[in-house]
Amino acid sequence: MAGPNAAPYSAISKPAKAASSATSCLRGTSLVTWAFVLVLCALSYLLGSSQHGGGRLSPIDVSAAGGQPCSGSVDSIALDFNHTHRLDDVALPFPNEVVRSYPPCGAEYSEYTPCEDAKRSQRFDQHRLIYRERHCPEKNETLKCRVPAPYGYRNPFAWPASREIAWYANVPHKELTVEKAVQNWIQFEGDRFRFPGGGTMFPNGADAYIDNIGKLIDLKSGSIRTAIDTGCGVASWGAYLLSRNILTLSFAPRDTHEAQVQFALERGVPALIGVLASKRLPYPSRAFDMAHCSRCLIPWDQFDGAYLIEVDRVLRPGGYWILSGPPINWKKHWKGWERTEDDLNAEQNRIEKVAKSLCWTKLIEKEDIAIWQKPKSHINCKLNRKLTQSPPFCPAQDSDKAWYTNMETCLTTLPEVTTSEEVAGGELQKWPERLHAIPPRISRGTVPGITAEVFRRDSELWEKRVSNYKRVNNQLGQAGRFRNLLDMNAHLGGFAAALVQDPVWVMNVVPVEAKVNTLGVIYERGLIGTYQSWCEAMSTYPRTYDLIHADSIFTLYKDRCDMEDILLEMDRILRPEGSIIFRDDVDVLVTVKQIIGAMNYSSQIVDHEDGPLIREKLLFAVKNYWTAPAPSDNTRSEAS
Repeated sequence: MAGPNAAPYSAISKPAKAASSATSCLRGTSLVTWAFVLVLCALSYLLGSSQHGGGRLSPIDVSAAGGQPCSGSVDSIALDFNHTHRLDDVALPFPNEVVRSYPPCGAEYSEYTPCEDAKRSQRFDQHRLIYRERHCPEKNETLKCRVPAPYGYRNPFAWPASREIAWYANVPHKELTVEKAVQNWIQFEGDRFRFPGGGTMFPNGADAYIDNIGKLIDLKSGSIRTAIDTGCGVASWGAYLLSRNILTLSFAPRDTHEAQVQFALERGVPALIGVLASKRLPYPSRAFDMAHCSRCLIPWDQFDGAYLIEVDRVLRPGGYWILSGPPINWKKHWKGWERTEDDLNAEQNRIEKVAKSLCWTKLIEKEDIAIWQKPKSHINCKLNRKLTQSPPFCPAQDSDKAWYTNMETCLTTLPEVTTSEEVAGGELQKWPERLHAIPPRISRGTVPGITAEVFRRDSELWEKRVSNYKRVNNQLGQAGRFRNLLDMNAHLGGFAAALVQDPVWVMNVVPVEAKVNTLGVIYERGLIGTYQSWCEAMSTYPRTYDLIHADSIFTLYKDRCDMEDILLEMDRILRPEGSIIFRDDVDVLVTVKQIIGAMNYSSQIVDHEDGPLIREKLLFAVKNYWTAPAPSDNTRSEAS
């Protein structure tokens, strides 16, 4: 992320060499050599045409044909395919795509979240907060316009400053500064918000609260790497765990507290819109080392313990569940919570009963914090529950399936073990060794087609590709330019792994249409992500991401949904002056370039890192800065 007064960004940061250099190079090369090069070019073109149905190849670089560039590196040349791959030269890979104009949406859509729209949600059942789950628009309801940034929008502060400060113009909501004033969630100061790090149960700050947790369980050794925060507020818990190398995915419903998830994202903290209601959370089983609820108002004791059962599904064997707030320490707080002692005591007893039925062990309850631990396996649990079968073990099923999948009130069975000391599903290494160790799902052969050797080669490939990205556009390597990143088709998480030393985080998406479900592997590497179908909108606010990586997305979704709808969704969730890196077949990218040009992007197609003869190309794009128009005086006075 850039500072508020940063200069405009370009699609690629390295300009083409001056024409004078090329001219001097021509003068220094013999006619015989150039004749030989031209013959090679012609032969390569004819060969490529016969193999690829007449599709055009990129111009062959002189150095590739045996000549020598005059000066500088070939890598520094900004390649331009405008004269080689024209839209009328190729068969459109998406035949229904017609390049049209895409006008701005009205300013009232600046915070539009299509699948969590407040008006549409009212059509659905209020029971168990079902109306706050994903309810996406029908095809004929989707917008064909570009969601604007609010007037006065500025590039967010760079991390780590963004953890404590954000521009008011970017998220113009003061409600929480009043509602949560005594809890130190957020403060309004002139043209910006300040985040002191407080929370409902930690008004003295998240750092001190986390230190207290660290006195009860080990947060330092690297055994805990991934965490989930249910009902996260402005995600201060996750924000301050980052300095301890713990990566937290925070979620909360849309509009429970105005813009809480949006504030989290503006701070540069991983977050999604989400709710525990009737569907599974969009994460695989055994994903998180630690789960957390700090006065999150989730009824853990109701609906036959369904919500704790879902936490159990996504929690790793040996993982921790931390609860603070009602009913913990009710003897001290019952008056302030405006509830009776009997009511709170009964609630805690019901929660304890559900946790025990899941074979969890209560490790400790100290002051306002209680911690339970999930067993390493179910070998003893099955023996101890022979008489008590509530909840029952789930029948054989895909416990990683979690896209519009109904919650069940049965206990997700852990992989079999032979001894009580063995960790079900395989023990993970500590962070950071976990990142490059062979994930247990792969070593145990449970991911079709993915072997240890495939994993190693994929890691090496993405190190090479990300290095090339930074060479083509060195802004990717500049600290502070980017913070929130999205990989739309993450596969094994190689893109995110190659960036782990940079001050960024990556939301790794495994499309539900992908041939192989690899999201469990990504979590076993110590990374985070979610399931998503890109035929629908993502559960996040506009302007969430600074950079989007789209590897073969349009090849994957060909004949599934419209390219322009995917691109409009990408535009919605990308910040002004944010970047996109597309990887796909050149014919696909020519179409993409035309469409995003009509969406007010600057873009450049460049060659594959292995050379110009590869049909897969790269398209680097930058969203040009624009916002909604200035509000009228009446609107201003109403907002102030």
